[in-house]
Amino acid sequence: MLRILDRLEEILISALMGAATLLIFVSVLHRFGTGISFLYPYLIQIHIAWTQELCIYMFIWMAKFGAAYGVRTGIHVGVDVLINRLNDRWRKGVILFGLAGGALFTAIVGTMGAKFVIELMHTDQVSPDLELPSWLVYACIPLGSYLMCFRFLQVMWAYWRTNALPHHDAAHVEGIEVSQKAPIALGEA
Repeated sequence: MLRILDRLEEILISALMGAATLLIFVSVLHRFGTGISFLYPYLIQIHIAWTQELCIYMFIWMAKFGAAYGVRTGIHVGVDVLINRLNDRWRKGVILFGLAGGALFTAIVGTMGAKFVIELMHTDQVSPDLELPSWLVYACIPLGSYLMCFRFLQVMWAYWRTNALPHHDAAHVEGIEVSQKAPIALGEA
């Protein structure tokens, strides 16, 4: 079940990022294309003023779910200079306390967001350009926050059992294997 959630999270993030990028590209082409005299009569009839609003919503949803992905994979920035200097027992306690604090904070944000979204469901508020129900736009707050809370609890449980935190290797690219040969010094070849 967790693999399905992991893949769904990754697919959602990448789909939102790709679609927003494509939409921005089309919008820019349209904007500059209307400045070309022979394209103007054709392009001016295509109304895509709504693309900016949609891209903003897509990036917000991507960021909320991307934050949960960051917790799961260990790519969030953290300053652990002092924590790494502690003895193992204190270090483990401080890390568990930090993860529990992250889980509590995201649970509170998710609950407050859910309350806000539920209240919005009973109104007729819509977004300016797309006229989407406002509750749908803001639903990313409880959904993303609760997913992030779950990821904090997941990391906390795994760390408590194994003493291992997720670690992101910036040099690793999925799908590319690099052999561990000795480095070549400058001037050799």
